Amino acid sequence: MPRRAAAHTWGRASVLAALTATALAATGTPVFAAPPPVSARHSMNQAFAQAAREFDVPRDLLAAVGYSETHLDGHAGRPSQANGYGVMHLVSNPGNHTLEKAAALTGTPLSKLRRDTAANILGGAAVLRAYADRIGLDGAERDDIDAWYPAVARYSGTTGRAAALYADAVYTFLKNGIVTTVPGGERVSVTARPVAPEKGTFSDSGVRTQSPDYPSALWAPADPNNFTKGRSAPISKVIIHVTQGSYSGSINWFQDPTAEVSAHYVIRSSDGQITQTVRNSDTAYHARGENASALGIEHEGFIDDPSWFTDTMYRSSAALTSALCDRYGIPKDRAHIIGHSEAAGNDHTDPGPYWDWARYMRYVGGDDSGGSDSGGSSSDGLSFASYATQQSGSTGAQVTAVQKLLTAQGFDAGAVDGSFGPATLAAVKKFQTARGLHADGIIGARTWTALLSAGTMPTLKQGVSGADVKRLQRSLTAALGTTVDTDGSFGPETVTAVRAYQSGHGLTVDGIVGSGTWAALQAGR
Repeated sequence: MPRRAAAHTWGRASVLAALTATALAATGTPVFAAPPPVSARHSMNQAFAQAAREFDVPRDLLAAVGYSETHLDGHAGRPSQANGYGVMHLVSNPGNHTLEKAAALTGTPLSKLRRDTAANILGGAAVLRAYADRIGLDGAERDDIDAWYPAVARYSGTTGRAAALYADAVYTFLKNGIVTTVPGGERVSVTARPVAPEKGTFSDSGVRTQSPDYPSALWAPADPNNFTKGRSAPISKVIIHVTQGSYSGSINWFQDPTAEVSAHYVIRSSDGQITQTVRNSDTAYHARGENASALGIEHEGFIDDPSWFTDTMYRSSAALTSALCDRYGIPKDRAHIIGHSEAAGNDHTDPGPYWDWARYMRYVGGDDSGGSDSGGSSSDGLSFASYATQQSGSTGAQVTAVQKLLTAQGFDAGAVDGSFGPATLAAVKKFQTARGLHADGIIGARTWTALLSAGTMPTLKQGVSGADVKRLQRSLTAALGTTVDTDGSFGPETVTAVRAYQSGHGLTVDGIVGSGTWAALQAGR
């Protein structure tokens, strides 16, 4: 969680309090009929089903939005960094008023929307339906989950690239499916399915701008009011934060001129994607008196929920931190890589008790992580402990692997030189088109999975070994976001990984890799 420079006044609390007390009835937004009473005793599955019926929103879309926002954890009514509440993260801040909008649409008190899960889910459905009405979706179109993309983007509370990042994440969860256990022990799932979202005016937002300081990252600049140009001290440390909110929501908050907070980088939980929001040479507002000499890295999630801290996130963040330490001569130790809670003059507790410092520092130091290449490579040049996002301008061993894989599949990526140039970009787009993936030229988890699994489809099961097993293990590492040892031996660990993949993608869960599992992997699911 960021904290701005001590020299600046923190006035957000009073502004948010005033906004929370404001109703949206005067905005001209039509009020839906008040819903039937809801009960805190309802299960979350019942709440999603009821809300979907009440406002004619696809149930799985509603659940995917909630999962993207909070992993379906309402955090007992406590606000996020952006002052958002509940499973659906209904927000009340100067730039986003979905909490008040939900109250106006449903007739539910703000206090109940904040703390009652069923009411909060109903409120989220009402807001999504209002956005669907605003873009003109009729009854038949509302039955098409792909038609909701612009409404989902609007739910983010932002526009342009940040809104597209938000909606893309939701549709990735719809594509891959969700199986999770929510607080209280209930199991909630979303069935995996093919998606082809109708992006409309957000199509142009798919063009990603490269980070000026870290080529593997995206660039979405914070509002100038939320940082200071230049620095008054040399860079000497890296500070680790947790967003207390979603990836895209944090990027959005840093772009809000009233926020008066920012960080240099934000990292997504599901796939380790990185977005830079403040240049390294400028002073972000994230840790009070430490701002002048520190680089701040935000990690998507909540400090009380370890499910956000994926191995992929750790490795992606460690690669970034390692590269920053190398660039600025920062020692790779716990005296110079610290948590927000350890920064002088701060009262925050992130990254919290579930952050695995031992693992993180091991990865920063190169053990199992391969430094800035995000994953130690084996001698074949294709096997890594994790697969980081690659795009135009990226360099290194993982780009070389991409070029080798594309060439082997008959897509001319140009010279196999570890430099992601125009020829590689063109080949990636052709491969993505051929596999039915979004042809954005960016190698994320789905494209990595499709590339790494490409080839024949032999039946594999426990006890077999060989090159096809290694190919399977690589693709599972990319698809699951956790390391599967690439040893070419189909042992118990590989069986567990296969079963986890099958369970999450609606396949027969038998631990045997047949044509169905191969087809899902090769489609980038």
